[in-house]
Amino acid sequence: MLDRITGMRVFVRAASAGSLSAAARHLGMSPAMATKHVDALEARLGVKLFHRSTRRLTLTEAGNDYLEACQRILPEIEETEARIASRRVEATGLLRMNVPLTFGARHIAPLLPTFSERHPAVAVELGLTDSQVDLIDGGWDMAVRIGRLGDSPLQARRLADCPLLVCAAPAYLDRHGVPRKVADLTRHNCLGYTLSQAGHQHWLFGQEGDVRVTVQGNLVANNGPALVAAAVGGQGVIYQPQFIVAAALRRGELVALQLDQPTQALGGIHAVYPPDRRPPAKVRVMIDYLVEAFAGPAPWDLQGR
Repeated sequence: MLDRITGMRVFVRAASAGSLSAAARHLGMSPAMATKHVDALEARLGVKLFHRSTRRLTLTEAGNDYLEACQRILPEIEETEARIASRRVEATGLLRMNVPLTFGARHIAPLLPTFSERHPAVAVELGLTDSQVDLIDGGWDMAVRIGRLGDSPLQARRLADCPLLVCAAPAYLDRHGVPRKVADLTRHNCLGYTLSQAGHQHWLFGQEGDVRVTVQGNLVANNGPALVAAAVGGQGVIYQPQFIVAAALRRGELVALQLDQPTQALGGIHAVYPPDRRPPAKVRVMIDYLVEAFAGPAPWDLQGR
């Protein structure tokens, strides 16, 4: 019995080239074998897929429908086969991974000893920076990105949620009052993050970030922990990811403010890698490991661990 998947591949190639002989050359088989595969498909389906002439093949109506199905199904099969086959390949070599500074130091670096025990043939170069790097130009195998992913050919897997919180120290709130509405923030000393996509003078609220509040303060910085330290000292209000402020909240050094608008949905934390249907085993095992490590409540989840 002829292989059905091979028959589908012959059919798609013949439809594209308009010729069974061209399909046969591309797939490394004889024209007679390519013809047998298409004949077997037509016999199984009970319909003609091609109008055949001495010069060219043209699709029948049924052939057009079947082509659409094959073009959808075959890439899924090939991707699945590639993913399963890659598990047989030992992960080796240098893995260059770029990660945001604070997240990498707090939540990626502590995971690496166990990763190295599991995959001793993989060496890791951990690049820590809050600037978004170009993976291809920089020679990075993968990266961790926080926030909404823009249009990009990069492949991505979600690792965890990343809520934003508005926080201030109890001492600051005692002196200046507790903001109840996002509009109240215009009257407070708001410490700005200079790498924010909206800029440090605007804080965005609402799930889609469609509520814009203009803020001002006497400190801006390009580092979240620096802003946390200032806020803990009572200098002002900050708007930062939960993974940065969670420890200070647990210790009671900061209080999360409940306002009349939800904080902006930051878009989550993702592992990204170049667009390759078959990523190297070293990339695959690292991403699988991170997905496993962040499954369930994240370390910064205030309701979790």
